[in-house]
Amino acid sequence: MHTGVCRWGILGTAGIARKNWQAIRNAPNCSLTAVASRDPKRCRRFISACQRHASFDPPPRACDDYQDLLAGDTVDAVYIPLPTVIRKPWAVRAAEAGKHVLVEKPVGANSRDVREILAACRHNNVQFMDGVMFMHSRRLEGIREVLADGQSLGPLKRIASHFTFGATSEFFANNIRTHSGLEPLGCLGDLGWYNIRFTLWVMNWELPAKVTGHILAEHHRPDSPEAIPTDFSAELYFASGVSASFYCSFLAEIQQWANLGGTKGFVHVPDFVLPRYGAEVAWEVSNPVYNVIGCNFNMEEHVRHFAAREYSNSAENSQETNMFRRFGELALSGEPDHSWDEMTLKTQQVLDACLRSARSGGTIVDLSG
Repeated sequence: MHTGVCRWGILGTAGIARKNWQAIRNAPNCSLTAVASRDPKRCRRFISACQRHASFDPPPRACDDYQDLLAGDTVDAVYIPLPTVIRKPWAVRAAEAGKHVLVEKPVGANSRDVREILAACRHNNVQFMDGVMFMHSRRLEGIREVLADGQSLGPLKRIASHFTFGATSEFFANNIRTHSGLEPLGCLGDLGWYNIRFTLWVMNWELPAKVTGHILAEHHRPDSPEAIPTDFSAELYFASGVSASFYCSFLAEIQQWANLGGTKGFVHVPDFVLPRYGAEVAWEVSNPVYNVIGCNFNMEEHVRHFAAREYSNSAENSQETNMFRRFGELALSGEPDHSWDEMTLKTQQVLDACLRSARSGGTIVDLSG
């Protein structure tokens, strides 16, 4: 490994890889040296298009296939945005090749897949992380301070979140996220992963004792082996007395908010996954007062607005750049931080339980054991 620089390779040319190409470019301790695709022509087109927007000097090498990239000695870490069903074998092969591993979410089709990936990374002493960008936003530090101050919320009682977008007919006909042979978890894997992750982060990684899930709608396109969830809701119950709900969907227009309610007030985050376009990321704390004065029944807001100076995207302090910078620091240190393993595995375990409940008619799934 080059001193001070983590050299990256990208396995696949998925759309999200374009965003992370630029994030690697913006991270001062990272460089991009190789890209691989099953189609060499597509690989070269991808590199050419990204170079026009955010160039590397020299340009990344176009590899003939995934194994070609892993065999090279100019790559220290790989970013894997491949379809969920094939992430596990390539993440394991990357770890066995001594490459650090950053994997898109959902990391696996189930917890068994995730455990195999984590075991391979630990055995080969490489860093693992999943690609949840908001985990690297400075906003979380501010929200944690509010949660911990004892006054703004008081004891936490309820967490609720929505993450949705209204997909087009083209999406349902052709996007890999509607094909069970590629993305079997549908909207739950694509969107619900973020709801679950944020909930677990708020709860300091306490697993819920019980969960229930409901598939509200599903889609079965002609070339897909099975239907995939397109509209999903779930309830999570924690032994500490907190409850949580989330809703994720390909059918409802864009929403990505989270609410954290306590005995004294609540926190509202309007854009917890993808920050609204601008130079800061915001949240607000509300301590409403119901004030009755004679015949006047006044509901007073008492809202405090907070923000962190952090660009929403495409900047050196945006959350995706922070992710690669932090990963680079861990990879260069030679001492993997396995706390990221726990975050990923617990997210997948809760997702699995929600889906298991939904597929059994919404019965309660016990995670307390």
